[in-house]
Amino acid sequence: MRVRSKARDIALCLLYQTEITKVDVRQIIKTYLKNSPQKQDIVDFLTLLVEGVIERLNEIDTLVKTHVKNWEIERIAYIDRNILRIACFELIYLKDIPPKVSINEAIELAKRYGDVDSPRFVNGILDKIYKIECKNSK
Repeated sequence: MRVRSKARDIALCLLYQTEITKVDVRQIIKTYLKNSPQKQDIVDFLTLLVEGVIERLNEIDTLVKTHVKNWEIERIAYIDRNILRIACFELIYLKDIPPKVSINEAIELAKRYGDVDSPRFVNGILDKIYKIECKNSK
C-alpha cells in the first residue's frame, strides 16, 4: 500500500476510534503509534489528516450537511462520515493533492470499510462538494 493510502487508512481508524470512545485524538494517535510504529512519512500525513479534520470538524460537517439531502450528519454511518471528513479536508485544505485522487482514495476506503452502498454514497457526496465548492473557489 502506498504511503498516503496507508496514512488515510490509519487516519480513518483513528477518527472512528475518537468518535466512538470520545478519547482525545492526540492520545489515540500516541497509543496507536506506540503499539504499531510506522514510517515517519506515514505518521506525518496521518497526523495532518486526523488533526486537520478534528480542528475543522464543524466546518467540514457543515459542508457535508449542505450536500446531503434528507440526512442529518449524525445519521450517516460512522465510517462513511469519517471517510467524507477526510476527503473534504483534503479537497478544501490540501491543494497539493489532486481532487480526483482524494475522491478515489475515499471510494477505496468506503469499499474496504463501509457497507455495500458506501462507495456510491461517498462518491455522490464528494462529487457534489467538488463540483460546487472546489471548482467555484478557483
